[in-house]
Amino acid sequence: MTRKKIVAGNWKMNNGLQETELLINELAKETNHSGCEVMIAPSFVSLKTSIDYLKNKAIEVVSQNVHQKNNGAYTGEISAKMLSSIGIKTTIIGHSERREYFNETHEILKNKVDTSLENSINIIFCFGEELKDRKNNNHFRIISNQISESLFHLSSSEWDNIILAYEPVWAIGTGETASPEQAQEMHAFIRTTLAAAYDDALAREVSILYGGSVKPANAEEIFGKADVDGGLIGGAALNAADFNAIVVANR
Repeated sequence: MTRKKIVAGNWKMNNGLQETELLINELAKETNHSGCEVMIAPSFVSLKTSIDYLKNKAIEVVSQNVHQKNNGAYTGEISAKMLSSIGIKTTIIGHSERREYFNETHEILKNKVDTSLENSINIIFCFGEELKDRKNNNHFRIISNQISESLFHLSSSEWDNIILAYEPVWAIGTGETASPEQAQEMHAFIRTTLAAAYDDALAREVSILYGGSVKPANAEEIFGKADVDGGLIGGAALNAADFNAIVVANR
């Protein structure tokens, strides 16, 4: 396991095929990748096109989601085997929007993690508290539960394939952002939690991203914190110039 600087763009339900081609063309021209791994997560319908276009570029195409079963009567779903068959090596799991709108539980997410690893797919595992949790000072307990319930069954070696992404739900798409100090406090807590469950070496080496209204204006200050290894970027990932500026801030 090697701790890495990473900037990943989650495009969510945006951009058809033509828009995707235009954006990845701009990203391929503009993005300076030196010292930072760069990932983008287009919609399912654009994954193969994006992979083909970026074949010789230093941008990894990742999936926004995956089903917990390898196959079966699950209309509309996409399996890890399907993703692997087109060259996907990483998927996002546990995004707050999946938890809220699709009722994804700790158990479902645990199963998604296991199925992905069985198919040699790495994971960006998302978690985060809602505003009421922070106001009630329950945020540390919520984060500890989200991580432990879905990930602490893994062996130490399986953590080589896990990237964590802390995303305070109250700061996603709201224009609100956790202060750099709040982000650092939570990331440090996450490492302490990992060290208690496994060991200090594992806790030091896991990459932990921050996700929550990261923009060019605040990226450098957030990424400058000791335990923040990069970002899972939403809205700003849909603009090539903004995304490039965020990547540069994490070099």
